[in-house]
Amino acid sequence: MIVRTTEEITGTDRDVRSPDGHWRSKRIVLAGDGAGFSFHETTIEPGTVNEFHYAHHIEAVWLIDGEGTLTDHETGTVYALGPGSMYLLNGHERHRVEARTRMRMLCVFNPPVTGREVHDENGVYPLLTA
Repeated sequence: MIVRTTEEITGTDRDVRSPDGHWRSKRIVLAGDGAGFSFHETTIEPGTVNEFHYAHHIEAVWLIDGEGTLTDHETGTVYALGPGSMYLLNGHERHRVEARTRMRMLCVFNPPVTGREVHDENGVYPLLTA
């Protein structure tokens, strides 16, 4: 059994911030924990535009706090996001998240991330193993 708090993760190598300061991800469960998925609390700062593309991972996102929009670059569809919204990137969709207010979300990745991933110039995480 593993028990962790976001407080104990804060300021450790599991507390990852984007180089531009647009988002912060607290990696609660990582590949090394052996669960078969990773689980993160991610915060996106208000007024930011964030381009992502998880070419090697499926991600489920549940928005807990905040408001913004999600744009699916594959279809051009724009979705309003608010508390209780969920989106599943099960087709490795290139997408944009624009935060109107600070957004706090819970995210699950499969395969799990190791915690060492960094988004490349296209917003993609490499596929790393634990």
